[in-house]
Amino acid sequence: MLRFFSKLAALLLFAGAAMAQTTPQAIGVVVMHGKGGLPTRHVAELASGLEAKGHQVANIEMPWSGNRNYDVNTAAAEAEIDAALTDLRAKGARRLFVVGHSQGGTFALYYGSKHAVDGVISIAPAGSTVSQAIREKLGDSREEARKLVAAGKGGEIARLMDFEGGKGTYTIACKPDNYLTWFDPDGAMNLTKSIRSMRPETPVLLVVPKNDYPGLLKAKQANFDALPRNPRTRLYEPDATHAGAPTASRDEVSRWMMEVTN
Repeated sequence: MLRFFSKLAALLLFAGAAMAQTTPQAIGVVVMHGKGGLPTRHVAELASGLEAKGHQVANIEMPWSGNRNYDVNTAAAEAEIDAALTDLRAKGARRLFVVGHSQGGTFALYYGSKHAVDGVISIAPAGSTVSQAIREKLGDSREEARKLVAAGKGGEIARLMDFEGGKGTYTIACKPDNYLTWFDPDGAMNLTKSIRSMRPETPVLLVVPKNDYPGLLKAKQANFDALPRNPRTRLYEPDATHAGAPTASRDEVSRWMMEVTN
């Protein structure tokens, strides 16, 4: 009889552990596209692929999209992610992640360095304000924005410059007040600072495709090594280009989120 009850207790313990396992539906993830992009472009198949695996997904348009051109500052962008995560939680998500591609990947690390989430997925992070290209290409525009703010015109739309590796330098219409928060060398888009400020308890999946831009490939190992030590932090290198990295990573992103939560 004692042996019977021992076996029964073991079975109940096993069943309870199985029930405690996180299901795909219990995982909510906010997806952020890259600079000048949209939710319907490079991250669309990543978002739909995660949904197909049962995850709850918020694929949102961020302030750096081609439609918005930094229409709000970085603090407001954080609030937009907060709202998306709150909505996922209201739908039943118990474990929450943020995933971003390119500029979205850099902002995902910034967000994860300031907010408690279950994990951060940064895919081909780019657009860092400490990069040589950004400093050289946008230094004059940043100085122009500062002058406009000093003249009391920070809230008026101005013609300022942006830069993206695949298309070069181009003009955007943006309020100088907002522009400076996005291009401050010590601000939200300082990738190095965000990596070093990551919470040790927050695991990171850093995705660097094998055919990424040379400058991003060169920074790969240094960026990964600078992340705080966490047993769940991983470097994933799919055989893809910069633009193709989100689609190429969708299976690994789902697998990693399930690993982190179980």
